[in-house]
Amino acid sequence: MSVIKRQDLAKCSEKLLKRKECKFEKQEIEKLITMFANITGGLNNKLDRTKFRDILHISFNMTDDILMDRVFRAFDQDSDNYLTHEEWVLGLSTFLKGAQDDKIKYCFIVYDLNGDGWISREEMFQLLKTSILKHSSEEDQDENIKELVELILKKMDHDHDSRLSMSDFKQAVEAEILLLEAFGPCLPSPKLRDAFLQELTQEQGKF
Repeated sequence: MSVIKRQDLAKCSEKLLKRKECKFEKQEIEKLITMFANITGGLNNKLDRTKFRDILHISFNMTDDILMDRVFRAFDQDSDNYLTHEEWVLGLSTFLKGAQDDKIKYCFIVYDLNGDGWISREEMFQLLKTSILKHSSEEDQDENIKELVELILKKMDHDHDSRLSMSDFKQAVEAEILLLEAFGPCLPSPKLRDAFLQELTQEQGKF
């Protein structure tokens, strides 16, 4: 277990408290920073993709490899393939406490597999195939998935350019909140979210 100097913990938490995108209270931030240091071995170390995926699996029951990698990417603001303690806290702020607009932007980033600013037919197909095949015994679901993609486009593609922009996605989700995770679960269930947040108020956490 890593030991963090009290003054270092206070300095880091105060800095994060000033970030407008941070939804956590000071106690929660301090607990998350301590958790991060315990996982990585130190405040200034970084969290790699493998350990992060383990956390998603253990704490939030995520199993989809593609989605877990994309969640990591959404947290990794500087795209260096590692998370700093700041990226960890700010990412979890959206993941656990984000307002609807925050979550719309986050989910769009997760589903935009190649990061080009659009969710294409191909990306929808890839995401849905991974999700649906886990719950199906049929060997070939490709045609069914293609039909589903077309149905989703008909409902969400407001400018009719055969792909989803952030504007398309936002408009569709605002009209029907269930479309927020249309291409696979990338946010925690309310039960697991609440359990994780409860950990932040206890003396000893999971990690």
